[in-house]
Order: sequence, then structure tokens, then C-alpha cells
Amino acid sequence: MMDQTARTPSLREEFEKREDGFLSPHGCRSSQSRGRLREEAPCPIRTAFQKDRDRIVYCNAFRRLKHKTQVFLSPLGDHYRTRLTHTLEVAEIARTIARAMRLNEDLAEAIALGHDLGHTPFGHGGETVLKELYNDRFTHNAQSLRVVDVLERRGQGLNLTHEVRNGIIKHSKGFGDILPDDETSLPSTMEGRVVRIADIMAYLNHDLDDAVRSRVISPGDIPPLCVEVLGRTHSERVAAMIQDVVFTTRVTEGRMRLSISDRVKEAMLELRAFLYHNVYRSARVHNEFVKAKKILSELYYFLLENPEEYRRCLAEMELAADTEEAAPDERGVCDLIASMTDRYALDKYQKLFFPKPLF
Repeated sequence: MMDQTARTPSLREEFEKREDGFLSPHGCRSSQSRGRLREEAPCPIRTAFQKDRDRIVYCNAFRRLKHKTQVFLSPLGDHYRTRLTHTLEVAEIARTIARAMRLNEDLAEAIALGHDLGHTPFGHGGETVLKELYNDRFTHNAQSLRVVDVLERRGQGLNLTHEVRNGIIKHSKGFGDILPDDETSLPSTMEGRVVRIADIMAYLNHDLDDAVRSRVISPGDIPPLCVEVLGRTHSERVAAMIQDVVFTTRVTEGRMRLSISDRVKEAMLELRAFLYHNVYRSARVHNEFVKAKKILSELYYFLLENPEEYRRCLAEMELAADTEEAAPDERGVCDLIASMTDRYALDKYQKLFFPKPLF
């Protein structure tokens, strides 16, 4: 006799079972997540990683990315990348690789969409300022984790899964190895590792594209090896990098390890070095970052010394539930500066420091 008390599986549970059929053994199952910082009821429709992705897309920090610098400060052209378009390109590359390798696309996308939420205004120039003023261990990836754990939703955080949080904190490689041998520096999931490499693929290609568009460099300046191995156009280079990772990666003794062929890795490293020396450290870009550092430095010290303005900014940025009694300290001012967009920082600086006509 049929058990009348049997419960119909939810749509989420049905999809979680389907994951066993289409994910490889190396993909992270939604049902096997290590959970959240605070326990909460699961959604009847969305998996845990779908829910994380949606929370990120709808949060304030994600919307602010559209007015944060990628490389070029306050560009006048409509086609230059911002931190938001960079994030979307990382997500697209990560999904493409994850699908080809039968990994969890929802997890890869959630990590990619959240990986730069804590990035400072004015790109890495802003990050350098906070290293100098607040703490030399300040990093945008750690700040991104702080955004999702503490700062969003007026101090409640987004309460994301362990896997997404781990991918966010370990996405950055700076000028280090693209794929380091030390696995402790890598995300715990293959999806997180895919985002890590998708991040560098995205910025190598779009920063080069923007540098040519801005005439900081010309197409003829690009190293011949990069053109020969990766291609002449943005789409050719992205496709070459993605295909190389997908077709070079192997599973050994039951473990998957992302790999890049020696030839493509050499071309990527040469392209990265070329961008550092000829774009990021070029006079045109560097001189603007010097100005941006002055702006953020003066804002930082002013906010430390002026509680009323500090509380006003907290309220405008929606970073705390109750700002009436908030007193500025270095941690709070750092959070505030890191959360600002380029536009907000410029406007605030003008209001605070530019003279106003009396009549």
C-alpha cells in the first residue's frame, strides 16, 4: 500500500538529482554544499548556488561595479570596460569552461559575479591607497568576502555558501603563477579554480582591447608571440585560451587539475608582462592614478576626523542598519572608501574640498 505521507520532491530536489546525471565526478553538487554561515531554509525552486548567484546580482555592491574603474579612469567613450563589464566577461568565460568540463555552471557563475564586489574605486590605484593608509595586508579579494559576509544588506551580509565564499577569497593571483603548484592557494572547488583562470583570461583580453581603443598602444606593439599563438582579435584570443585549457586539462589518478599548454602559457605571461609595462604603468594611466590616490587619501583622513560626514556617507552607501551613533574608525573608513564608486568619490571630494561661491 502506498505511503500517503510521502512528500513530493521539490523542484530544487529534482534538479539536485539531475546534477548527478550531467555533472562530472569533479563537479561540485549543489546538494553537497558545506552550507552557509547561518543556517536557513532551502529554496523550493533554486539550488543553493542559484540562490547565491541571485543574491549577488541584486545586491548594492554589484550595482556599484558599473561606476568603478577597470583600467581607464572615468573614460568618455561608451565602450570601455568597467568593473561590472569585467565581471560579466569573467562569468561568461567561466561558464563556458565549466560547461565544457561538465562542472557546476551555477557555482562558477556565482563565484565570478561576486569575485570583485570589494574592489576599490579607481582600480588597483585605490587598492594601493588602502594598503598604504589602512593596512598593508588589504586586498580586494578579502574585501569582497567582507562585503558578502558583513557589509551588504545594511550589515547583515548575504549569507552565501562556503563554496562561493571560498572561490571569492581565493580568486586573485596578482602577478603570481597563473596555475600555482601549491594547491592550498587555490579554491577548494574546480569551479572556483575555473573562475581564477577565467579572471586572468578576461582582463588580458579586454585590457588589451581597451588599450588599443584608447591609443595607449597600437596593434603593432603587441608582442609577435602573442599574435602568433593567441590570435589578432579579441575573440580569437579568448577562444584560443579557453580551448587550450579545456583540451589540455587531464584527470590523473582520479583528480582533475586545470592545465595550460606551455606554448599558450608562455604567450599569456608575455601578454601580461606587456600590459603591466606598457599600459598599467604607462604615463597616461599612471598620472591619473596619482590624482586618484590624492583624492582617496584626503577623503580617508577627512572621514576619520569628521563623524557627521562619516555617518552621512554610511547612510548614502547603505552600509549600516543604524548610523546615528556610528563613530569613525579605520576599519569603518576603509570599508567606506572601498565601497565608493569613482563617481561618488569624485563628487564627495568636490563637495568637501572645492570652494563654493558665497554670492
